[in-house]
Amino acid sequence: MTEQSLPRSVQDAIDKIEIMELQSRYMFAIDWRDPQAYGDTFTEDAVLAWPEGHAQGREKIRESVVRAGEYFRRQADAAAPAKPARLRHFVTNQVVKIDGDTAHAVAYWFDVNNDNQPRWPYLAAYGYYEDDLVRTADGWRFSRRNVVNEISGPSPPENPCW
Repeated sequence: MTEQSLPRSVQDAIDKIEIMELQSRYMFAIDWRDPQAYGDTFTEDAVLAWPEGHAQGREKIRESVVRAGEYFRRQADAAAPAKPARLRHFVTNQVVKIDGDTAHAVAYWFDVNNDNQPRWPYLAAYGYYEDDLVRTADGWRFSRRNVVNEISGPSPPENPCW
């Protein structure tokens, strides 16, 4: 069977898995400060909104992870010769609604940091994502990603998931 001839429920399940993998690839790209992989999770004209700002277009979105990488490199240089701190992001509780070649997703995120001595991990931040996605020739990509940080901002008054 080709992808086009699969029952809708099966295709929706495949699409949801692909979107969840995209969300995870985004997390790895942030943590490894990989601007190419990070940008590749977005469409060319995507919008990324997060508490520290907005970026529109894949290249501006890539620049945001480059700036973050520079910040963490400065922190590592200042801590030398100690082991550099590491930040790890996680995504969970993903809910995805497929509508043909578009989708909407909501997911919780949190990050664990160890920017202390002796590098013990702690929960540094948490919040949720609101994503609009589109199916492209290269697979699912974010067309809009809204990052809500519930440590630095308010929690939503209502459930963000439908």
